[in-house]
Amino acid sequence: MTRAASWAILLLGITYFVLPLLGMVEFSLSMRRGEYSFDAYAAVLADPQFRQTFSYSVVMALLTIVFGILLVVPTAFWVRLKLPRLRPVVEFVTLLPLVIPAIVTVFGYIRLYNTSSWLPLTGTIFGTNLLLMFGYAMLSLPYMYRAVDTGLRTIDVATLTEAAQSLGAGWVTIIVKLILPNVLVAVLSGSFVTFAIVMGEFTMAALLNRPAFGPYLQLMGANKAYEPFALATIAFIITWACMGLIQLVTRFTKHDKAGR
Repeated sequence: MTRAASWAILLLGITYFVLPLLGMVEFSLSMRRGEYSFDAYAAVLADPQFRQTFSYSVVMALLTIVFGILLVVPTAFWVRLKLPRLRPVVEFVTLLPLVIPAIVTVFGYIRLYNTSSWLPLTGTIFGTNLLLMFGYAMLSLPYMYRAVDTGLRTIDVATLTEAAQSLGAGWVTIIVKLILPNVLVAVLSGSFVTFAIVMGEFTMAALLNRPAFGPYLQLMGANKAYEPFALATIAFIITWACMGLIQLVTRFTKHDKAGR
């Protein structure tokens, strides 16, 4: 393939993705007839429901990230150190959220944990929030686990663990003070992806009747004209900000290692 053909394909791809985004942004600025304005964004930001749903999703995203780190980092570390033969099985399990629809999972939650079950989590706000966090963690599991597992590949886990144990360190100390700092970039990468997933997720939050940002975005799309496009632009900016933070953290870490 010639260089001209490669550039032509690249420009075609950029055009295919960029033009709809430009159209979305342009329409979101057209609320005032005859001129561009940020009226739609002002209306969205002034809406108390927007602030409520946005803050709720941010809190749920942070809780999901913490839970995901506590779950994935020790698991990936233990599999790589002690159970390498089970690694294909663990990888298969972590891929299941990609093939099992979220609606199937959330209906399973409702069936197993409704108010007439042995563990009525959906009967309380705390229990429903807990179920939603577990659901978010499940959706982000393929990305978080692979990010952490890739980070563990770059270090000699066995040697570091043996050295730490020879100095009297326990398992918690090894994971927190030795393994986690060495895979911090990978953990942050998985965390930013998790944040983006939680902020845009609709199915689980809607069926569990929680005030999340995704259902609010759908509600606005069904009842408003310009505000949904402003919300979509905000969501797009959040997603790409997360991706940009991944790149910045990776780049700064590489420079820091090179400087050492």
